[in-house]
Amino acid sequence: MAAALRKVLACSWATMEGGELLQVAALACLVIVSVKALQLYFRRKKLIKAFAQFPGPPSHWLLGNVREFRRDGTDLDILSAWAEKFQYAYPVWFGGFSAFLFIVHPEYAKAMLSRGDPKSDLSYNFLVPWIGKGLLVLSGQKWFQHRRLLTPGFHYDVLKPYVKLVSDSTKVMLDKWENLNSEDKSIELFQHVSLMTLDSILKCAFSYESNCQTDSDNSYISAVYDLSYLTNLRLRCFPYHNDLIYDLSPHGFRFREACKIAHYHTDTVIKQRKESLKHEKESEKNYQKRHLDFLDILLCAKDEDGNVLSDEDLRAEVDTFMFEGHDTTASGISWILYSMARHPEHQEMCWKEIKEILGDRDTVEWDDLTKMTYTTMCIKESIRLYPPVPGVARKLATPITFFDGRTLPAGSLLGLSIFALHRNPSVWSNPEIFDPERFSPENISSRSPHAFLPFAAGPRNCIGQTFAMNEMKVALALTLLRFKLLPDEAKPPKKVPQLVLKSLNGIHLFLKKRK
Repeated sequence: MAAALRKVLACSWATMEGGELLQVAALACLVIVSVKALQLYFRRKKLIKAFAQFPGPPSHWLLGNVREFRRDGTDLDILSAWAEKFQYAYPVWFGGFSAFLFIVHPEYAKAMLSRGDPKSDLSYNFLVPWIGKGLLVLSGQKWFQHRRLLTPGFHYDVLKPYVKLVSDSTKVMLDKWENLNSEDKSIELFQHVSLMTLDSILKCAFSYESNCQTDSDNSYISAVYDLSYLTNLRLRCFPYHNDLIYDLSPHGFRFREACKIAHYHTDTVIKQRKESLKHEKESEKNYQKRHLDFLDILLCAKDEDGNVLSDEDLRAEVDTFMFEGHDTTASGISWILYSMARHPEHQEMCWKEIKEILGDRDTVEWDDLTKMTYTTMCIKESIRLYPPVPGVARKLATPITFFDGRTLPAGSLLGLSIFALHRNPSVWSNPEIFDPERFSPENISSRSPHAFLPFAAGPRNCIGQTFAMNEMKVALALTLLRFKLLPDEAKPPKKVPQLVLKSLNGIHLFLKKRK
């Protein structure tokens, strides 16, 4: 029947003259546009009905709230200002036909994060060509299986040897800063910290010596930088949300080339490790000498049926860990150093604590980490004000009811604004003030556990949060031992929510060598 219909249509087209063909084509285009317009109309009506219970900032019928965001370093402050007015949650429209309910209160965050809803397609799908379908973007049973297989990779016995490796990488960065240091010129930190955390993750998780801090022209390093930048660019540029437009663009071509380089590197590392594991197991002596790392655990992981991860899943988890494990901690460390420079009295208290713990040593050890009481409080206060991941998103698989009785239907998009939650004045008194005492034991116990969420919470919390906290402690401790930090008042950072929290103009500090 279908074949006969196609034949009739083909004959009809063949017998038409040029003018008739144009008329039919114009009519077809009109029908398509009309159908699409109706779809958008009903979609908007459905969203308006869903969000009717939630007052929010005024929005344009076509542009939504997009006009409010200018990428000038004030976007996150706008979200915080709205959180003052709408203390639980409010809708934010990205154009006239797509909207998220932005959550800015602990009780709403608890309701969202206690569920197993999948990540929002709009927020995370652009990462898939690079990092594949690993733990970050998976959902359902496959996510649960991967989470269970990967959890042993973050046991403290595995993490202990990493502390020395992070110390070594940090000292390379500090040596570079000594050579670059100048009394009348500040140093832009983020680029150096990012290379240091990349160096650390390669050493710790993959036992791979990259020399990336001294060889920043390395093709893999350049590819990772390109992929981070281009993914964020695509997220911010609405025409690039269309696959065809992006694939045909120069940025799409550059993204694909960077993916090829990154995937080739990942495949090479996995292949080499498979071969070395085989040889090391044959020589038990060598196998016991090298520290167990994340890639070892991935390669040896088996589910209850004895199945190992496929090559595709292996690459996805390695690329996911590379993405999540270096840029997020680079953001955290950079803003922590900035916070220390802005608050010299707290910087000196941290320095004295670290000096007392380490004595004459210039390397942090595992047992030192739990002794850094005040330093840890300062780190937490910094990542409250400057969370490395400023927000996370979910797509509701089933309807949700919040503690105050308001509801949203399945299919709705939720965005937890961690930045706005951490500065919500109904949750935190004087939220803009840097006060490490917020994280004293007595203050923590009196506050909702969902008020402070730098690593999210619930079943999909950050699996690598202990590794990240340890790396931030090591980097801060060794930096304060070597330098006194001072802000460059002429170059204040301009906060911008990319994949992680960065600054449009970098993070500039003066470094004064301690005697």
